[in-house]
Amino acid sequence: MDIFAPTHLLILLVIVLVIFGPAKLGDIGGALGRAIRDFKHAMNEPENAKTAAASADQAAAPVVEPKADKPV
Repeated sequence: MDIFAPTHLLILLVIVLVIFGPAKLGDIGGALGRAIRDFKHAMNEPENAKTAAASADQAAAPVVEPKADKPV
């Protein structure tokens, strides 16, 4: 007995549709999509933070300008 058989999934979908209704089901799907997207973004954030910190260190380095010689 497979837990993810097509008939089981169909019965589960009908039960969820009856409980939440078609309008609320769309809202739940959108919220779930945003949550997954935010999770993926958060998982990539430490990698992006490292590259951002490296570029910030380069940008924060003081620029040394050559001094102009004084005319004699």
